[in-house]
Amino acid sequence: MKNKPGKILLIGYRATGKTAVGRELSRMLGCPFRDLDQLIEKEAGKGISDIVEEEGWDGFRKRERQLFKEMADNPKKFVLACGGGAVLHEDVMEQFRKKAAIVWLKAPIETMLKRMRSDKNTPRTRPSLTKMDAKEEMIQVYKERKPLYEKYAHIVVDTTDKSPFQIAQEISEALKYGW
Repeated sequence: MKNKPGKILLIGYRATGKTAVGRELSRMLGCPFRDLDQLIEKEAGKGISDIVEEEGWDGFRKRERQLFKEMADNPKKFVLACGGGAVLHEDVMEQFRKKAAIVWLKAPIETMLKRMRSDKNTPRTRPSLTKMDAKEEMIQVYKERKPLYEKYAHIVVDTTDKSPFQIAQEISEALKYGW
């Protein structure tokens, strides 16, 4: 993709910096920022943990897919921070892949785990995907999703030991030069 994208998607596992980087990148590029998980919470009138508790992960994924599809159909330019599981909606990802720059933010398991544990919002925004220990869950789910992140990403950025500003600059440079 050598043209300038109208949309930029940030994908990646939990705690890789999608929201923080998305805010910074949208400021740099002068376009709106959207966070898919926040849109789901706003539409539902409750937090992700409550949605999952009441409707299960299937109910959450149904809500996520609907709003994700709406964003794919939206003709406007924006930066979208996706939830870690958005890549599971492969039909919508294919739609975005044709008209958006997709950036995979990644970090080592230990870094993501440390970030999750230090984030006071984790219990509300990152409910357990399985009944496993947090580290075991992360290893298993990341292993399952990694091929999808690799499949859809136009740009890959390791977020380890970088500020959201540094990461956004790196993405902005890649976008300028047609990655």
